[in-house]
Amino acid sequence: MKTVCLYFEIHQNIHLKRYRFFDIGTDHYYYDDYENARSITETAERSYVPAIEALLEMADAHPGYFKCAISLSGCAIEQLENHAPQVIELLQQLNEKGCVEFLAEPYSHGFSSLKNPETFRDEVQRLCAKVKALFGKEPKIFRNSALIYSDEIGELVASMGFKGMLAEGAKHVLGWKSPHFVYHCNRNPKLKLLLRDYSLSEDISFRFNDSSWSEYPLFADTYANWIGNLPEEEQVVNIFMELCALGIFQPLSSNILEFMKALPAQFKERGIIFSTPSEICSKMKSAGELTVTYPTSWVDEERDLSPWLGNVMQREAIDKLYSIADRVRICRDRRLMQDFDYLQASNNLRFMSTKPNSYGGYRGIYDSPYDAFTNYMNILGDFITRVNDRYPLDIDNEELNSLLTTIKNQGDELELKEKEISKLQNMLARFENKEAAPKAEKKVAKKAAPKAEKAEKAEKAPKAEKAEKKPAAKKPAAKKAAPKKAE
Repeated sequence: MKTVCLYFEIHQNIHLKRYRFFDIGTDHYYYDDYENARSITETAERSYVPAIEALLEMADAHPGYFKCAISLSGCAIEQLENHAPQVIELLQQLNEKGCVEFLAEPYSHGFSSLKNPETFRDEVQRLCAKVKALFGKEPKIFRNSALIYSDEIGELVASMGFKGMLAEGAKHVLGWKSPHFVYHCNRNPKLKLLLRDYSLSEDISFRFNDSSWSEYPLFADTYANWIGNLPEEEQVVNIFMELCALGIFQPLSSNILEFMKALPAQFKERGIIFSTPSEICSKMKSAGELTVTYPTSWVDEERDLSPWLGNVMQREAIDKLYSIADRVRICRDRRLMQDFDYLQASNNLRFMSTKPNSYGGYRGIYDSPYDAFTNYMNILGDFITRVNDRYPLDIDNEELNSLLTTIKNQGDELELKEKEISKLQNMLARFENKEAAPKAEKKVAKKAAPKAEKAEKAEKAPKAEKAEKKPAAKKPAAKKAAPKKAE
């Protein structure tokens, strides 16, 4: 029986502001708040809200049958919490229906998996904690930024305990193989790989509203037939896309949501089911190992890293950024960590791309890739200076880690002692109260005693008075002495 794994990515670009050379050292705030608020609000209204509402309708219309997977970057979560909390609420409603699996990914939506394994681990752990706090579930499947995958990355992800990972079904990697099977990492067979069918995925996300496309207009029954007519042995069809494809890449006026809502009924007629990534990894065996020597991604025709690391400027920027990654991770300074997360976001490097029509021709506030590079390096210069001022370079990473660990341990000890002191004070207070209680009872008793005596006297007094009023008993008269005889 064929199964469809439907996955959506939610990530929001962090827009940097114009930052001049002379701002270095004087201005430590790097973001265009107006553009960030406008961008996430518009995306939520045009895409996220109506798209998730459509998913909710699909879940209600096909309970227990319709399933999907979603991942959110840490940057997206923070922007949604600040400017579009209704999206989080809708995702929680979807979660309550039991039809969605939330996946793990790097918190920053950056490239730490390529540059710094320890930073990568830290990012993923923070994102997993955030997902669990919001939705009550610990992610079991991993999805890297831009679906980046290599053998080395797979080995790293497997060491973190994930049982599966999403990747791109790139032609130059698969060769004659089909993406419609489950594979495993060649360095760790425990990590199963789900490969994206980029053709079927982009039929929805990119070509759906293209009037020049040979299959335009695309209907749900046609799409279901394409999947149903695949060879019998090809049982897993992975359709991965950005959620903003529903409403932004493909406008709502194209009836993209009506198309999506019609798919479950069409799939059901052809014996096709929906499954989450965890279900597929648990139920299906691997067809063999997959060797990916050089990293792949889901962007552009080459399916490689060229959109972000294709020129000298991009490579210089990323090397400079990750040169202080260890120090930022070690220090655990909240403000520095947040700035580091935002500076890692993939769009910062994408704006520097010199590839033709890269990023759809959109560069935000920048006029050219060189303009983007200059602005970013100015900000990065200030950020690195802040890190070095806080934690001087003459202290190496090991020494810094040792010092900060000692400080943390001392802080923990002080906190523990404060708790012990508070506990002892409470015990002493209870003990003093217990001792004071008998004394108070004695005082009360002493005070009550005179009153009791007075009351007793008062009760006895009338009786005595009555006794006094009684006539006294007459004493018998004494006998007269006999007369003496005469001698």
